Amino acid sequence: MWRKSRPILLWCVCALFSIKADAQPKLPGTGAPPSGQSAAPEDPLGRTTPRGTVLGFIKASHKGDDEAAVQYLNTRLRGSAAINLANQLFAVLDRRLPARLNKLSDSPAGSLAFVSKPNQDLVGTIESAGEQVDIIVERVAPGGGQPIWLFSKETLDEVPNLFADLDTQSVEDVLPRFLVNTKIAQAPLFEWLAFLVGLPLIYVLATFAGRLVSLWVGQWRRRIKNNGLLPNPVLMRPPARLLTLAIVIVWALAKFHLPYLARQFWSGVAVVAAILAFTWWLILGTARAERLLRLRLERSNNTAASSVLRLGRRMIEVLIVFTAVLSIFMHFGINPTAALAGLGVGGIAVALAAQKTLENVIGGISLIFDQAIRVGDWVNTAGVSGGVEYIGLRSTRIRTVDRTLVCVPNGQLANATIENVSLRDKFWYNQRIGLSYDTTGAQLCSIVENVETLMRQDKRVEADSVRVRLLRLTTSALDIEIAGYVFAATFPDFLKIQQELLTLAMRTVEAAGVRFGFETRKLYLAGDSSREPQPQQWLDPDGVRTPRTIASTGVPER
Repeated sequence: MWRKSRPILLWCVCALFSIKADAQPKLPGTGAPPSGQSAAPEDPLGRTTPRGTVLGFIKASHKGDDEAAVQYLNTRLRGSAAINLANQLFAVLDRRLPARLNKLSDSPAGSLAFVSKPNQDLVGTIESAGEQVDIIVERVAPGGGQPIWLFSKETLDEVPNLFADLDTQSVEDVLPRFLVNTKIAQAPLFEWLAFLVGLPLIYVLATFAGRLVSLWVGQWRRRIKNNGLLPNPVLMRPPARLLTLAIVIVWALAKFHLPYLARQFWSGVAVVAAILAFTWWLILGTARAERLLRLRLERSNNTAASSVLRLGRRMIEVLIVFTAVLSIFMHFGINPTAALAGLGVGGIAVALAAQKTLENVIGGISLIFDQAIRVGDWVNTAGVSGGVEYIGLRSTRIRTVDRTLVCVPNGQLANATIENVSLRDKFWYNQRIGLSYDTTGAQLCSIVENVETLMRQDKRVEADSVRVRLLRLTTSALDIEIAGYVFAATFPDFLKIQQELLTLAMRTVEAAGVRFGFETRKLYLAGDSSREPQPQQWLDPDGVRTPRTIASTGVPER
């Protein structure tokens, strides 16, 4: 559904910006004055700014209001001579003036195009007889009253020569009269047909032409590479069609001579289409870049960064669209300063309201890029021990030993101490075995040397860290400590290696003919005549004295 409605949406966007900015531009003096300036008195004809003067003159002449059109000229002519001069100026501007109405100054002081002449402003340049003639408006104060902008005397002196040099035929002269005379919202019928029918038709033709070229190129590729399964390349994507549309409009404006307001409108449509095309291309480029980066991250086992990639892509797309909208506004002379200031205040309010959310998002980004933990790691942090299942922008999910799922906010996790058990490069192997007191000194030394040799010869054990020593003499056995670092990828692998090392130590002890020491107890009951020696009296917790004899484990009785 979205793919089918995209062309319609594009026409609506073009119509919105072009009609809003070109067909009905804001008259100077109707808006709020710039900060620091006092509001100038309103001129009924809108001649307080250069843009208002040019637009007001063209509108008055277009309506046939000759008396109003004459009031935009700085001339001493009166009557029919002034009207004739106004008609000639309108014909010159309507046919030859470049469509740059949006570039004209909307300030009462003008754009100061001429530093030495601050009271003059440049409207445009027209080529005539191989020379460049400037169309200039100048600020005057008739009768010492309010300053207004009028077409300058120098420009009016050049109008007869410019009018005589007009040898082009307008498109309105060759079209059927009903298409020119029939108007809807003050626009001729042929312009509505060109907008509502011509633009979609050009878009459809560009689509059809792109598919034909893609089919031909696809057949050529399959024939050259001798592979009939190769698909047809996509050569005319929607952005390319929009750019083709803008190019066709620019070519038509140069080929056919349209009225000034029509040229202004169609140039606006071309600019909007071109900006939308490049914006669309940039968005498609960010999507492709995200796919490529995602594949690289998946190959490097860093899938947690995918969420950051999606966030980064969305932020870049919003920035691209925002820049495109600002470009359109600036092209049409709309000052976005007030809107940007409002967005700034609103952004501060949103940031204060979402402080914790932003803290968690920033914490998640730092965790992902710092790679302190990854999906699949076993961690101990914030009183939680378990495996990391998901690292999001707001929280991290940890699966505990009890198979419960704990969600820890990233802001808290970023400030906590994290013990990543899965990132251990080696495991500490530390075991103690007890030998019975029957063990001789020679047997003890042989067992210690043999166990240490076996440990050092094992490639899975760090040889320099091996330590096998008699640790202490207990009441029941001779304790021997066996320690060293074991190379293992995971904890289950370490347990398997530990089992094999303990088995080797056990076989070494058995080969030496030594028994493991363990604690034993003998109990002598009262009334047994064969008991030896005499039992000692011990006080039980209930206060009853019971005869018992305790023998030390591992020590032969004498």
